[in-house]
Amino acid sequence: MPTLLLLLAALTTGLVAGVYLFYAHTVMPGLGRSGDQTFVAGFQALDRAILNPWFMVTAFLGAPILTAAAAPFYLSDPARGVLVWVLVALALDLVTIGITVGVNVPANDRLKAVGDVTDVEATTARAEFDERRWARWNLVRVGLSVGGFGALLWSLVLAGGLG
Repeated sequence: MPTLLLLLAALTTGLVAGVYLFYAHTVMPGLGRSGDQTFVAGFQALDRAILNPWFMVTAFLGAPILTAAAAPFYLSDPARGVLVWVLVALALDLVTIGITVGVNVPANDRLKAVGDVTDVEATTARAEFDERRWARWNLVRVGLSVGGFGALLWSLVLAGGLG
């Protein structure tokens, strides 16, 4: 059971890292090359689509929940090295969620709140969204989530789950 939880925690953490990375190298640059109206409509549609049970359970919330669930199995002295890396991953997950809730989601919500826009309104909405700030904080999420993924992979190695 402990190894399975670690494996699932690593899998879900890797999935969420992949989503953030995909936004960094494909979604935001692609939308960034579009006109204001397309940017606003496209981002609104993507944000509505990502808010679904599959993403929430398999990645965004699944990663910290499964990581936290794995931690108690490694409280014994011989397993403390594993526990350290599991707790590092959990901390990185929680910071990533804090950034998402504190920076990215409020910007997403402001952009969705403008609804359908004309060209003039789209320019204002896009400027207020501040895609540079959004993208910078997303890069922080990429680094943290990839770090958490690595920490969980290392914890699996230490636990003997990948050997």
